[in-house]
Amino acid sequence: MTRHNFRVVLAALAVISAFCATRAYSEDVVLDGKNYRKISVAEYRDKMKGGWIGQIAGVCWGAPTEFRYCGRIIPEGDMPKWTPDMINNAFGQDDLYVEMTFLRSMEEHGLDVSIRQAGIDFANSGYALWHANVCGRKNLRCGIAPPNSSRPEFSHCADDIDYQIESDFSGLISPGLPNNAVRMGEKFGRLMNYGDGMYAGQFVGALYAEAFFESDVVKIIEKALEAIPSESGYAEMVRDVLNWKRELPDDWEACWNKINEKYQLNPEYRKWSCSGPTSDFNIDVKINGAYILVGLLYGDGDLDKTIVISTRCGQDSDCNPSSAGGVLFTTLGFSALPARFSQELDETRVFSHTAYNFPALLDVCESLATQAVVKEGGFVKEENGEKWFYIPRTAIVPSALTSCANPTDKPLEGEAGFFTEEEMEQIKFREYTDEAALEKFMDGFVVSHMGPDMNPGYRQEYRGRSNVFMTHPESREVGAILSKTVVPTKSSTLYMRVSHHLNGDGSQIGDYALRVVANGETLFEDTISKETVDSDGWRWIEVPLGKFAGKETTIEVVNEPNGWSWEAAYFSALGIAEENSCEIE
Repeated sequence: MTRHNFRVVLAALAVISAFCATRAYSEDVVLDGKNYRKISVAEYRDKMKGGWIGQIAGVCWGAPTEFRYCGRIIPEGDMPKWTPDMINNAFGQDDLYVEMTFLRSMEEHGLDVSIRQAGIDFANSGYALWHANVCGRKNLRCGIAPPNSSRPEFSHCADDIDYQIESDFSGLISPGLPNNAVRMGEKFGRLMNYGDGMYAGQFVGALYAEAFFESDVVKIIEKALEAIPSESGYAEMVRDVLNWKRELPDDWEACWNKINEKYQLNPEYRKWSCSGPTSDFNIDVKINGAYILVGLLYGDGDLDKTIVISTRCGQDSDCNPSSAGGVLFTTLGFSALPARFSQELDETRVFSHTAYNFPALLDVCESLATQAVVKEGGFVKEENGEKWFYIPRTAIVPSALTSCANPTDKPLEGEAGFFTEEEMEQIKFREYTDEAALEKFMDGFVVSHMGPDMNPGYRQEYRGRSNVFMTHPESREVGAILSKTVVPTKSSTLYMRVSHHLNGDGSQIGDYALRVVANGETLFEDTISKETVDSDGWRWIEVPLGKFAGKETTIEVVNEPNGWSWEAAYFSALGIAEENSCEIE
């Protein structure tokens, strides 16, 4: 054997050895006639840790592209390059902090926490939300109890992506236990999603559950498909992508075109998403779930390639690679990952509005996984100084079939469908309708041209002030307007206290153009940002109206777009006063 060939053999043996090392501590066993999957607790934790790193890396890598490429593939040259410091952009990401609320509910109230308690805990969350999450949380804060809170009768976002992006936890605490992930969906997924919106999260949870024992992504996907109703629209999408992969084994962009034609351009497949059936922007769960699968199927087991492809599919291009990366990284485990994905992670930093830094997150997942194994009829056994999970193999039982277009069940009525007074007392955030909030706190101004992004409307508290109203522009070209028609006097003054968007951990700060118009004449215009507000994050503004004295005048306060990034405007005061308006401060 030549020296060159010897080195090749050694390299091959090293690869085989490394692969075997990732599989050495899991196996199938039969005890007393029952089939179990056996995995060491140490390997479970290593894989679970890898899954979290995959989620974090995926969302951080894709974040700069999120919804900037809708209905089109991200050009290769526009794809960000991974750098190790990017990992710490994770702490203010909704993909991550929402699922930690669910973990906390189970940590405090037990694995079998009721759906109503889970709803109360979610209602009390203080972080920023969007789409189905914010509709569900607003319903809960208004007293609509789960599972009513997610029904299409109460939410126009029930098929949006939300539970899909935050369901990863359900699989990471369910090694080899897809039924546990299904139950997590019926509990936590029904806080904000219904039908396909919930099935998507159950499917993603089942992907993770299988990834602890299987490395072939096709087999993982096929097994997870058993966890959702086969007649559902989401299951149809999964089968489509698998079939298109077989037809187009080496051309992910051609597969993307197939997905785009059916799930983007055909309005029948996106009716129940708040993005509507024709917009380029598509938050529907099916197309974004398809982009998770494209990354997994065409990534060829390569960590970078999987995340890059899933990101380049566009739309929600940080959430989708987060799930794709999480599943793939789980198959490998943390110990097999390149250092560049974790070496800069600040393990002392706490995720926004949660109780967890990274080590605490791993600990709570291991504790809940142990409870889940026992609950499912398995057990934990110590052998030769090491703990092992014995996980029973059981048939997967999916949830009942329903859809937003054709609900097969009815809303619950009375105390079953709405929180009791005692339960409402546990909810620290209460909601007003937008109309009531404008009348009560914003001097009767009315709102128009307000877009759905960032869940505009009433906030009980924001940045240290109570009774706040938030607006968001309708589009990149059209600003949100708060207006009122009055007859000013010579001393009339428009006053307002305004702020801009700030994530809970301060990692993402928005700005917008604020403009005041009276009968078509611009009276005030400035950018509201961290540079133009006071130290408390707010700015007091007064605009004299005396020049319009005695004339019927329409006042418009316009939240103008100026770059389409976190452009919400927050008002803690808005009104028209006569003299001494400063006393209102």
